[in-house]
Amino acid sequence: MTTSIDKRTTLNNGVQMPWLGLGVFNMIAENEVEQAVTSAISTGYRSIDTAASYNNEEGVGRAIRDCGVPREELFITTKVWNSDHGYNAALTAFEASRKRLGLEFIDLYLIHWPVKGKYVETWKALEKLYHDGSVRAIGVSNFQPHHLDDILAIANVVPMVNQVEYHPLLGQQALRKFCKSHRIQLEAWSPLMHGRLDEPILREIAASYGKTPAQVVLRWDLQNEVVTIPKSSNPDRLKENADIFDFVLSDADMARLNAMDCSHRFGADPDNFNF
Repeated sequence: MTTSIDKRTTLNNGVQMPWLGLGVFNMIAENEVEQAVTSAISTGYRSIDTAASYNNEEGVGRAIRDCGVPREELFITTKVWNSDHGYNAALTAFEASRKRLGLEFIDLYLIHWPVKGKYVETWKALEKLYHDGSVRAIGVSNFQPHHLDDILAIANVVPMVNQVEYHPLLGQQALRKFCKSHRIQLEAWSPLMHGRLDEPILREIAASYGKTPAQVVLRWDLQNEVVTIPKSSNPDRLKENADIFDFVLSDADMARLNAMDCSHRFGADPDNFNF
């Protein structure tokens, strides 16, 4: 049971990854990402998730250097963007990300989206980075089972993580089962449903525990064994999102939350995107 912000899941290669992290998508205002990362780390967060396409890796890197927490205690994720697929292009993109972050190594490097006809070759580049020791773990993002099948068919290294849109309205049950059977850790982006937290069931369950709907959803993630990375630059909200380790949802409430699944996406469909 996940009982504190310090708890980590063990990936299939033995690397430990925090169950709770900070997502920094769309934090592009001046100093916004630096302040958010600094505040998160001071609150106890140790995992920060960025991407080349977020255009804020430099700010994340500055905050990491100035935070006062040893680098080895932090878990930093970034991702290769769609225009940088292909073996050589992905290797070049990684070096650019590493330079922007100012880090000797990246903890987790992901393929951001499964660009048709290219992600298998890109995976080979990530395997090289992993074998070279430039990254501690590699994985994918927004991959469906058939995308993962393509990777597994040629992989020397099984992906450690699959980061996808995941929340009570998009339970991804088949994908969860697939990932678990292959020891691929599922990770939730947009866990708080773009702020759509006024669902009656969420309000009712939250009230019964003396928690907020957001805290209930994040706790649901953890009890479903899904790593979660809610985004916020508000210090009070960062603390609220981290205050999820002092209660446990009952089996009945977990079932009610699971039953909210209606396959509703707020983001793009991995099988139908054009960017």
